[in-house]
Amino acid sequence: MSISVIVPTKNETRNIPFLLASLPREVQLVVCDASTDGTAALVEGLRPANTLILDTRGTIAEARQQGASASTGDLLVFSDADVEFDASYFDRLADSAGWDGVCGAKLSRELFLRDYTTMLRAQQIVYRRFGIVAASGSNMAITREAFMTIGGFRPNLRCNEDTELFLRGGRRGLRLRFDGGLIVWARDHRRLYRGRIRKIAHSLVRNCLLYFMCCRRTLPHLLEDDWGYWRHP
Repeated sequence: MSISVIVPTKNETRNIPFLLASLPREVQLVVCDASTDGTAALVEGLRPANTLILDTRGTIAEARQQGASASTGDLLVFSDADVEFDASYFDRLADSAGWDGVCGAKLSRELFLRDYTTMLRAQQIVYRRFGIVAASGSNMAITREAFMTIGGFRPNLRCNEDTELFLRGGRRGLRLRFDGGLIVWARDHRRLYRGRIRKIAHSLVRNCLLYFMCCRRTLPHLLEDDWGYWRHP
């Protein structure tokens, strides 16, 4: 099964080299770029082969959707520029055959180790007790067929578009699972620096609302807003 990794970028020259170094050559990379700092040129210089760079604007959901449409892989892996894939990631991903989608853990080798581990445990509990796959856009994969079946991302969502996609897929009968051993390593902790309680409350409230509303044709404007998520300190 061919794989495409789709990554939205906005001024990521500091982070993107580590992501690129962790990608196998045979994996297609689709960069959905909205940068002004030369991120696209850096990617082109470091990984010229098997890489597609798109000039994208709009919401992050729209960027991810454009990347999926332009990609060629049978399996779509959605990630972020501020992580690197674990050395065993793509071998482990190959063992996920038979599922429509899988998401994994986002951990840290350095700062905020307890915070990332706590999030992993929460994802495991929600999956084991309730069968709910709480996906993160840093580490989620879905077959192209399943992605097309549920219509892809909601373009108006400015954040949590990743979790909403898997919540909607699960409610509509897709075979989704959570794998705590499928790991990406976080390198940028800016959201946690802004406050742990703020980040947890933001995710918990929004994702609970999305779970009950994800199958609606349209979402309330309240949920389309990012509630300050992308506002820089």
